[in-house]
Amino acid sequence: MYSIQTICSVIRGAFISYTLDDSIEHLAYDSRRLQQPTTSLFFAFKTSHNDGHKYIAEAYRKGTRNFIVSEQIDVQDFAGANIILVTDAISALQHLAAFHRAHFHFPVVGITGSNGKTIVKEWLYQLLQDDFKIVRSPKSFNSQIGVPLSVWQMNEQHELAIFEAGISSVGEMANLKDIIRPTIGVLTNIGEAHDAGFESQQQKLQEKLKLFEDVEVLIGQHELLGKAGITKDIFSWSTYEGASLQILSITKNKESTIIEASHAERGIKIEIPFTDNASIQNAVTCWCMLLYLKIMDETIAKRFLDLHPVDMRLQLKHGSNHCLVVNDSYSADTTSLRIALDFLKQQSSGLKRTVILSDFFETGKSKNELYAEIAGLLKTYKVEKLITIGSEMGPQISELLDTITIHPHSSTGDFISDFKGSSFFDEIILIKGARKFGFERIAQLFEKRLHQTVLEVNLNALVNNLKEYQRILQPETKMMAMVKAFSYGSGGAEIASVLQYQHIHYLAVAYADEGVELVKSGINLPIMVINAEESSFQAIVDYNLQPVIYSFSLLNSFEKYLLEQGLNSYPVHIEIETGMNRLGFSLLEVEELAKHIASASMFIIQSVFSHLAASEDESEDVFTLYQFELFNQAINTISNHILYPFLKHISNSAAIVRHPQLQMDMVRLGIGLYGVEVVNKDQLDLQAVATLRSTIAQIKHVKKGETVSYNRKGVVNRDSVIATIRIGYADGYSRQFSNGTGKVLINGKQAPVIGSVCMDMTMVDVTDIEEVKEGDDVIIFGSQLPVQQVAGWINTIPYEIMTGISQRVKRIYFHE
Repeated sequence: MYSIQTICSVIRGAFISYTLDDSIEHLAYDSRRLQQPTTSLFFAFKTSHNDGHKYIAEAYRKGTRNFIVSEQIDVQDFAGANIILVTDAISALQHLAAFHRAHFHFPVVGITGSNGKTIVKEWLYQLLQDDFKIVRSPKSFNSQIGVPLSVWQMNEQHELAIFEAGISSVGEMANLKDIIRPTIGVLTNIGEAHDAGFESQQQKLQEKLKLFEDVEVLIGQHELLGKAGITKDIFSWSTYEGASLQILSITKNKESTIIEASHAERGIKIEIPFTDNASIQNAVTCWCMLLYLKIMDETIAKRFLDLHPVDMRLQLKHGSNHCLVVNDSYSADTTSLRIALDFLKQQSSGLKRTVILSDFFETGKSKNELYAEIAGLLKTYKVEKLITIGSEMGPQISELLDTITIHPHSSTGDFISDFKGSSFFDEIILIKGARKFGFERIAQLFEKRLHQTVLEVNLNALVNNLKEYQRILQPETKMMAMVKAFSYGSGGAEIASVLQYQHIHYLAVAYADEGVELVKSGINLPIMVINAEESSFQAIVDYNLQPVIYSFSLLNSFEKYLLEQGLNSYPVHIEIETGMNRLGFSLLEVEELAKHIASASMFIIQSVFSHLAASEDESEDVFTLYQFELFNQAINTISNHILYPFLKHISNSAAIVRHPQLQMDMVRLGIGLYGVEVVNKDQLDLQAVATLRSTIAQIKHVKKGETVSYNRKGVVNRDSVIATIRIGYADGYSRQFSNGTGKVLINGKQAPVIGSVCMDMTMVDVTDIEEVKEGDDVIIFGSQLPVQQVAGWINTIPYEIMTGISQRVKRIYFHE
């Protein structure tokens, strides 16, 4: 804890407003995630994606009184606040973290590399938590902002720190090195990630190695360190002689791998519960660390057997009795609890909030301090019901909570034996516990029993795509997100909750019932209904939805309904026809329309818009601009009669990129939000939001000349290995993919469909794919097999593929 005067001196800032010499304990940069506003220092970061100065007022309203800014603001709006002006807020954060780091002298592990940083960090935590009180980077906090926030967690009760550092361009590592100041270095590997920011992989390697300039020892692969010219103060591993740890043999069994090695002239071995090459390499790296720390061989062997997978994603699943379940069942610390509770709040949308917590161990805090912090978090996030598991959590926290119902259980088994599914209804349930409690068994109690084909929705990718489009918008341009058709198959309420949390301006649905479901789920953004029908008028009004008026017959019908209900000044959107020839008022009708609305008081126009027919097609650019010209003519006519302001919009996902001059007041972001490139402009770094995956149900060996599936269309022309996967046309996997047209991804290789796609099953040829076994993962589409490519195989578009995924396919939502 430092005084604001000390901080101002450290970051070389200047007070533009000073009231009291407050003590600062927490750092914040997101006004939505403020938990301890009175002891927080808010940094107003300016990036290419956003400007934190816009959120100072919200942070102030929530009780924050200490701010770091990089531009002059009107201090009269923030009475009683301490406001420090700096040249760059991110640099100020880094200087403050470096100052804090200098106060501690216990070992600090710095990890970098292209891949595996987070896995190695989390595995080292699992392997060493019995020996040290450890502070580590939350999740994958390894950026220019994430690293200083991680280092800020250090306190005098810790005995070991483990921080990861990631970079994407030259010059970034020097900042992180000064903040982390590692005493032990770990280099995982050098791959192709972020290659664009470097001239070569050698340059990238040299840049990453800057983190280790002052370490006592550097741990990594012998050949990689040799490539970098490092030969001293290393603890290396290799299959060749000369390394500190020489790998002698790697034996893969069905579900585990035995690794034998030589170290210090003795034979040693470990067994890990993984068989993939990446896990083997990461485990060997961790092995080196434990050997360097002189952990006993017998202890090492036992701990590696207990390693568990690291899933850095919070899983959101639909449970029984209209419940949502947030599964974060492998960790128990206050930093990740705060992240999980923030996600719980984001997705709660009117549901009661329930949390299941185990005892917390080795947090580096006293029990009083620890449970007071947990209680404060539960209150801040308005948790209504708490289920505690373990001997400490219940007794310790019950004295601190008087507004939350607490149900204590001594063990996971005790909870499971007492479990009644009917006790949970219309709730969002966070399951969070230390690994030893085995909370994955609790998560299984809540899950609906659906088959193994799932649509995984990466909510972080969704936010990334949203920010990529926002990056190329004018600051004043608003954004409407299209969440029609169940958010292109991805899940309406879940997607809308994220968009609402990200302060998007409008949502659009196709039909009123979609909008009703969003409102029932707690969405309070304005929702535009594109296809309003007379039968939906009551629902539209009851749920404050905003219909699109596209014809005089619809206008007259809705006007009549409003008169009958005694309503007026109802918000509507006006659609203009400019060449799509689908819905909308023609230009010849606009004058009459404008006069009618202006003369009555039934409607308030929220926006006027039109649809571009071919904005993604360069050969149709002349027509696109012609549509824009017609739309402006309509706008001018309407503006002659409607004297109050209204929004104008015509741009869709493709036009946002290809025609920035058409942005107007608002743009409508559709398929691009879900990571589907509609134009090949390389202007956006989009990520696939949805991954459709299944599993192999059975593997058969089929002789040459035999046939596969209905009507014997799939003729085997060689002795073949055929895998039956758990997906069919009832799940949305079209029969057009039959007979080799479609392909799926298994073990990183494409396997063609053989025979006809069945209702519930599809057969694929895996003859040329090694080590395929029943239960293996199968990717139908995703980042490794783009939905655009899959759609192209059957001459359709990604929209049809995504919206065609059946509702019987379970949606699982991930938050990194």
